[in-house]
Amino acid sequence: MSIAAGGDANPDVLALLPAGAGRIVDVGCGKGAMAAAWLARHPHCDYVGIERDRDLAALARSRARRVVEADVERLDDVALASLAPVDAWVFGDVLEHLVDPWTVLARVRDTLAPDGVVVACVPNMQHWSVTARLVSGELHYEPAGLLDRTHLRWFTRTTIDAMFRGAGYGITRWVRRVYDAPLRARALAAIGNFATVIGADADEAMADADVFQWVVEARAVRQEAVE
Repeated sequence: MSIAAGGDANPDVLALLPAGAGRIVDVGCGKGAMAAAWLARHPHCDYVGIERDRDLAALARSRARRVVEADVERLDDVALASLAPVDAWVFGDVLEHLVDPWTVLARVRDTLAPDGVVVACVPNMQHWSVTARLVSGELHYEPAGLLDRTHLRWFTRTTIDAMFRGAGYGITRWVRRVYDAPLRARALAAIGNFATVIGADADEAMADADVFQWVVEARAVRQEAVE
């Protein structure tokens, strides 16, 4: 899918994958870095990649058990159902690139095994560096990062939670990916002050603005649990 084409596997995503997973489906698997890292520890797992970029898919085939060369948003119901049961769906920096991530999450829910999970890494549009760019008027698209020009959607902690709930999930784990940088402490303090001015929770605003990416584990909310 050329979405996560980098060579390194995300350790926070790996840490949330179930150790006993029989089948994992990795959307936008890129060159297969995640597959290689996982299969090195769990060689009996059926690790399936979905990748729409032909060249990346060819590279991933040497790492994953199998690779489906397709756009996940265009997979028909039969192709999607053929992947079931899935113990873990992986969306590593992928949802923000989709036209309709809400529908994709809803569709894959029905393929999950009873104890299956969705693990996703999502860039945080609430990060202090984005606020700094807004304040300065320098909100330019970039080749990579939070303002990657190929991003179609933007999320915060609140809207990530809403997206998963709307698709029939409950988020069971949140992992904060935080990086130090010049101006970080001063920018976060300013965000706290601004939150106070507008009547928002200053501590919560600063905590959320410190997160570069959210990594989440979500589980399907079964109908019987709702009734």
